[in-house]
Amino acid sequence: MRIVFMGTPDFSVPCLRALIESKHEVVGVICQPDKPVGRKQILTPPPVKTEALSHDLRVLQPATLRNGAGRAILEELQPDLVIVVAYGKILPPDFLSYPKYGCVNVHASLLPRYRGASPIHWAILNGDSETGVTTMQMDEGMDTGDILLVKKVPIGPDDTAEELFETLSHVGAAAMLETIEAVEAGALHPVRQDNSKAVNVGLLTKQLGEIDWSKPAQQIHNQIRGLFSWPGAYTYWNGTVLKIHKARLSTQSCSKAPGTVVQTKGGLLVACGDGRCVELLEVQLAGKKRLDAMAFLNGSGLAKDMIFESPKQ
Repeated sequence: MRIVFMGTPDFSVPCLRALIESKHEVVGVICQPDKPVGRKQILTPPPVKTEALSHDLRVLQPATLRNGAGRAILEELQPDLVIVVAYGKILPPDFLSYPKYGCVNVHASLLPRYRGASPIHWAILNGDSETGVTTMQMDEGMDTGDILLVKKVPIGPDDTAEELFETLSHVGAAAMLETIEAVEAGALHPVRQDNSKAVNVGLLTKQLGEIDWSKPAQQIHNQIRGLFSWPGAYTYWNGTVLKIHKARLSTQSCSKAPGTVVQTKGGLLVACGDGRCVELLEVQLAGKKRLDAMAFLNGSGLAKDMIFESPKQ
């Protein structure tokens, strides 16, 4: 089968690799344009482009697919199927309708929960016990197409978004190949999504990372692991942002005010709003190195009964 692959970030790369190693012909790879990255704003290719070029594949980076631009690309490449994995833009109707078998999307959630740009993060932020990958036949909506295949994955109590990204990217590759085989065999049984159960999530913002210590310990723990490694959860210490990279729930209860440092010997425990504690394991002051909590305590002056500012006024 002649296939065009569309994707941009790291998450898409395992799917592209699996497709390259399959019996199918990748006739072209479409990704977002190169973007400035870092403090020096160095123009950097997206991970999918780098992977595609390493296999001598044709790469296209159109600024838009609208007004017939995308359709013209497909008319040249003549794919039977388009596979889309975190491409980053809505595809226009004339593009979706061109391939013989349409466009199939690999989405990192159990649709219709969560549609949109940040499904992995929100599964953890909301304390879900499982997530997964859904392949769907794309339509004109945002992740609203008919479901083709679902692969479920449990979420561990300390799993971070970064760890779940890695797991789901490989589950997605397997789901993609299985879906393509079903397409070829005419064995698909599309299932319409129940829109009444849809949960829509957008792009993450840095503001989501600000910890309100009056919240329950479990919610704060979910926030820390769900936003790792970007945008990251943070609090304030002496007027400076303190980023929290890693934490865990403590079994210790306390009656201190939320945000109070309950313990500094043998662990850095902070009181939360439900009388439980979160133990901070790895932290980083703005402009400083990332440190384990005990190393941070040795040089910060933070002591028992001091209070993290929550939230900043």
